Parts: sequence; structure tokens; C-alpha cells
Amino acid sequence: MEARENAAAAIFSLSLMDDNKIMIGSTPGAIEALVELLQSGSSRGKKDAATALFNLCIYQANKVRAVRAGILVPLIRMLQDSSRSGAVDEALTILSVLASHHECKTAISKAHAIPFLIDLLRSGQARNRENAAAIILALCKRDAENLACVGRLGAQIPLAELAKTGTDRAKRKATSLLEHLSKLQVL
Repeated sequence: MEARENAAAAIFSLSLMDDNKIMIGSTPGAIEALVELLQSGSSRGKKDAATALFNLCIYQANKVRAVRAGILVPLIRMLQDSSRSGAVDEALTILSVLASHHECKTAISKAHAIPFLIDLLRSGQARNRENAAAIILALCKRDAENLACVGRLGAQIPLAELAKTGTDRAKRKATSLLEHLSKLQVL
């Protein structure tokens, strides 16, 4: 296990360079090994794997590779992990990058991430509430089914609160979601 964790730390360092993102991502088994470490490594191993995966997923093709390697299972588990303070931050950071890709966006929705993101809107730390709103907005753009799901799950109240008390970015994301939800209710 220690060797795999050291490898993850090395991949994290190497993944900072754009050319390496392509090479590492296309190496058979590299992303899968990081996803496995994200699920079962030590705290340090999980952190290094998460950071390496984030860096790799900045490159478009690696986003799909990570989703196909099963990254969503540990990410959703991390959203629920209050015992490890950085786990939620790490999961949201990676999900925000993945949500910018259409295929990944669909996979995130199918993995039932929306209820966990809405839970974070209700009770998460300020930064996590902001990031959850940004991801939910990305998932709802041009997707009436996801938007309806957000409405059914009662996101309006925490979004209204975020629109009043959040950072400028959080206010923009929450207000945009509320506008989309109000249009959905008119239809």
C-alpha cells in the first residue's frame, strides 16, 4: 500500500505539467489505480490520489477516463464523510471539474449525487455550499430532469438563503438556480 501511495504522490507532482496529464491519463491502469487508492488508501494516500485525479481531470479526455474507472463511487462516499474534514472539499473540487463534461455530467446524475449536493446546501460549510450550488447549476443546465429533481428535493429554501448570505459567486449560482426553478414551476 505504501508503494502505491508514494506512486500517487509522484503522479500528483508530475500531473502539474499539462503534457504529463495526457501521458499519465492514457497510461493503462493509471487512473484506475488512483481511483482505487481514493477508495481504500490511508488519509495521505487518499489526499494524494484526489489531488492527482483533480489535476489529471483538467484534461478533457481524462474526465471520461476517470468516470469510466469508477471515480463517482468514492466521490459520493466522500461527500458524506464528515469524519475527514478535507474529504468533502476534495470531492466537490473533482466533481466541479467533471461536471463541465457532458458525458460526466450525465454519469454524475445517474450516480444520484444531487441529493447529497442538496444536503450540503442545507448544512455544509460556506465554501462547500457555494461549490455544491455551482455543481448543481452545471448539472441542471439544459437538463429539465435534473432541474425537476432539484425542485422535488426542496432546494429552494437553502438556495434562497445562499442567494442572500453567500459570497458573490455563491449568490450568482444560487440566484441562477432559483430563476431556472421558477421557470420550471411556470411550465
